[in-house]
Amino acid sequence: MAADGAGGAIVNMASTNALGGEELYAAYNASKGGVLQLTRTMAVELGAAGIRVNCLCPGFIDTPLNRGLEDEAWIQTYEREHIPLRRRGLAEEVAAAYAFLASDEASFIHGAALVIDGGQTAVM
Repeated sequence: MAADGAGGAIVNMASTNALGGEELYAAYNASKGGVLQLTRTMAVELGAAGIRVNCLCPGFIDTPLNRGLEDEAWIQTYEREHIPLRRRGLAEEVAAAYAFLASDEASFIHGAALVIDGGQTAVM
């Protein structure tokens, strides 16, 4: 992208686990933290070439993988106790944020981590 000089946008995918640790997920947390730092470094290195680099940090999203983690009662309790909007996110909501960051409407958003978590990281 830098070589052709046309600029563009890169949107990396991390997780809210890039922002804080979660018990029993050390490797996952470290990998997502690495994606966030890669995003920031790429933003510094590629900005002059007109390439915007950002990162999405989704929280608990309704995916087949997450549906298989625990039973539905556990998921409902988690949503009620840990997510202020009281529900898991939808893949379509993450896709919409991705499309926004890749679009010209986000032309001055660069080096950012966009959290999509229904307020989950706001809970202490």
